Amino acid sequence: MINKRSLWFLTLFSLILVLSVYYVTMPSELLIDTDDIKNKTETVSTKEETNESAELVALRVESEEKMLDEITELKTVLTDSKSTTKQKNEAFEKMQNLNRNKGLEENIENKIKKEFSLNTFVNIEETKISVTVQSNKHDVKLANQIMRSIQKEFEKPMSISVKFQK
Repeated sequence: MINKRSLWFLTLFSLILVLSVYYVTMPSELLIDTDDIKNKTETVSTKEETNESAELVALRVESEEKMLDEITELKTVLTDSKSTTKQKNEAFEKMQNLNRNKGLEENIENKIKKEFSLNTFVNIEETKISVTVQSNKHDVKLANQIMRSIQKEFEKPMSISVKFQK
């Protein structure tokens, strides 16, 4: 059963998650000081390094919206007085699973960026992992290496698909 403390923790964690996503996606021009030229040059250099394609950004936004909608629905189940204890526990477990998958997605994206120097978007749904890679070259060897690298993160076999996008 979920008590008030757990509900508050979950609510605050969700709020922090939303704010951190907002902060990360905020245009960098709003974050820099106009008087400091050094900060401007650093911002421009980091902006060039993290240049993602519009498709990857669209996939990220769509995924975030879907996740926020699911969390909102689950929160209504948690806060509804007519919901049974079983329904509330299931909703809480689904919410934990969503947060866990989001963390795994980010870890895999960082791992691929570190190992292969590629911008990616990762989506995990139960045992299916879909990876969209920003690359002009469609390389079967590279896709196989990415799949093996991802599978090392999991104990049970996962269905991994790699899609290349320009």
